[in-house]
Amino acid sequence: MSTDTPSLDILLVEDEPAIADTLIYSLRAAGLVVHHVSTLAQARTHLINVIPSLVVLDLGLPDGSGLDLCREIRRASEVPILMLTAKSDEVDRIVGLELGADDYVTKPFSPREVGLRIKTILRRAQTSAVTVVSAKAFVIDGDRASFAGTWLDLTRRELHLLQRLLSTPGRIYSRDALLDLVWGQDAESMERTVDTHIKTLRAKLRSVDPTHDVIVTHRGLGYSLQLPER
Repeated sequence: MSTDTPSLDILLVEDEPAIADTLIYSLRAAGLVVHHVSTLAQARTHLINVIPSLVVLDLGLPDGSGLDLCREIRRASEVPILMLTAKSDEVDRIVGLELGADDYVTKPFSPREVGLRIKTILRRAQTSAVTVVSAKAFVIDGDRASFAGTWLDLTRRELHLLQRLLSTPGRIYSRDALLDLVWGQDAESMERTVDTHIKTLRAKLRSVDPTHDVIVTHRGLGYSLQLPER
């Protein structure tokens, strides 16, 4: 991570001392302020008093699953979340992304990899506060979006995905292209990640207006967004 990264608060929730110590050293060397806790209870106490710039969250903790904390955080805020998972826990990774986590890394990983992921997530979070954009039935206003006059309850990834599809209505984006544009080239994600987010985004749009399926699946090609005629 470059040395010009601004000083930001990172909450690290990790119960393995060796992993925690290595990450703390690496992230602090990169100019980040790191607060470390090792249990869900400690994390909840910390979050009552401090809203961090980003949460690095291990999913396997001694007093429960990090997925529970991910869900709680998303109910209250859009603070970015980077999950730490075991290599075999694909289901947990998918559930975490569905709950609103921004990205994940699998163990074992290098501290430099985590640093790069954090840099990418923070950069995208800082640039997501765009000006008001209106496209027929859609309005994007900073970190929120509306469809057919109703504000949508979107995760950060769903919002970024909608913004990308809205940028060029009718264009077919392949899964690889969406992974690159929404998750970033250095994000360890899968085509299934795109499918999962498309599914949840489509469901939220259809809950507002079931008469229009604005996200179109092009079998073998990818996805596009068709603006409703209004």
